[in-house]
Amino acid sequence: MTDAPGATAQIGVLERIRMGASELSDAMSKVAGQVLADPEAAARATIMDLAELSGTSPGTITRFCRHLGYDGYAALRVAIATETGRASARHETGWDVNIGREIGPDDPLDRVLKQLITIDAAMLRDTMDLLDLAAVERVAAAIAAARRVDVYGVGSSAIVARELQMGFYRTGVAAWVWTEVHDALASAAILAEGDVAIAASVSGTTVEIVEMLSEAGSRGALTVALTAFPHSPIAEIADVTLVSASRQTDHRADLLAARHSQLLVADLVHIAVAQRRFPEASEALESRARAVVGHRPTPRTRNGAG
Repeated sequence: MTDAPGATAQIGVLERIRMGASELSDAMSKVAGQVLADPEAAARATIMDLAELSGTSPGTITRFCRHLGYDGYAALRVAIATETGRASARHETGWDVNIGREIGPDDPLDRVLKQLITIDAAMLRDTMDLLDLAAVERVAAAIAAARRVDVYGVGSSAIVARELQMGFYRTGVAAWVWTEVHDALASAAILAEGDVAIAASVSGTTVEIVEMLSEAGSRGALTVALTAFPHSPIAEIADVTLVSASRQTDHRADLLAARHSQLLVADLVHIAVAQRRFPEASEALESRARAVVGHRPTPRTRNGAG
């Protein structure tokens, strides 16, 4: 049962748990029972949630994952989510995939709002569990001292990239955002040692993003991957990986929540950089505020007078 996951790829993770149940300790048997009883819930749960549900501890969960051949709970969750997703795919409609099974076409908006918040909150909690704060510290220190910072993102990840770059820019960091491969490669080619390149990609498999970050790394820049998959191609070539949470799903609500998780990491990095550049950041923010003060509405114009 301790064979690597790839060695038993023909057997699903849930079946492997069933087959090896007799080899487990009493504590790990409780974990196995909880996973088999509700695999979809296990795929959504944090390590703390699963420990509570199974009446065990996070350490037991970690040992259970390693017994199955996984590096940690995040990898096991992906495997469970992938398997349960395949099993239910034939029952899903276009609505299920694009909106989500948790939201019905006749649901009132207050229930829709609560469902979205529930999904987002779960992702954000998972991100808190997954994120390596020492890695955030390293990235923030490098950006605070960098001559130039490039931020890359395409498709939906371009939103995260733009938010990250704008946060840096507002606090006086020389940062550029690139969402098109030719422009990004041209910019990456002029980076050098001491510069930083950050690439956002939930899946970590976008070919263009991998190419952009690889070019930046070849020029000596510190390369940073912001992704939900720590063993993805983009993470493999990055010097530092910042992991956000994501479910292995095509549901629209889950994809939006994954983006929100990345935005949380982006905000944390931006604030950590601002803390390290406090005098310069304060001056930059104040200078920008003074520059646009004449274009802000007065109380009279806000009320429609004058």
